[in-house]
Amino acid sequence: MTDDPAPSRPEVEDPAFQGPDPRAALRRKTIVLVGLMGVGKSSVGRRLATALDLPFRDADNEVEAAAGRSIPEIFAELGEPAFRDGERRVIARLLDEPPHVLATGGGAFVNPETRALIKSKAVAVWLKADLELLARRVGRKEGRPLLKGRDPMAVLREHAQLRYPAYGEAHLTVETGDTAHGVAVEAVIQALRGYLQPSEQSESEST
Repeated sequence: MTDDPAPSRPEVEDPAFQGPDPRAALRRKTIVLVGLMGVGKSSVGRRLATALDLPFRDADNEVEAAAGRSIPEIFAELGEPAFRDGERRVIARLLDEPPHVLATGGGAFVNPETRALIKSKAVAVWLKADLELLARRVGRKEGRPLLKGRDPMAVLREHAQLRYPAYGEAHLTVETGDTAHGVAVEAVIQALRGYLQPSEQSESEST
């Protein structure tokens, strides 16, 4: 007695039998992650881009490529104002590219011009976490010019006071904790669905 051949499953194997891609509405605009240093914008951003099948860009890496030097070198040789100006120009260029996930430096969204561009051309997501958690994270890494010779917690408190009002203008706020990055990615996706898909539904109903 021979086994019957495995039944075909066109609903899985043939795209014509699949329903609409639930990620489609989340890929229509660039998703920009903002927040304090150590919150995981790059790590979460890479995983988010993979989950949504989007390209990933890191603004800090793009600034370094454009300047031909590292961020610590830019700070040391040219100063923070030169870095911020280059950062602003790089982000403006990236926002003209097709939709992708963009991780920004902690101070990028504080710049009024950059913030206005992001809010008009993309979806801004503020990743927010407890300052003590962030202090533990950034204290384990070197190469952050704004922390050089300073207590991480003191710097983070200053940044929170100065930057939280700007971050509060992001389209979405996602609280993250001391969990796996995958948990934060899922939280961002759920927030994006709640923000983007209702507008997609209302547009289809009006046509």
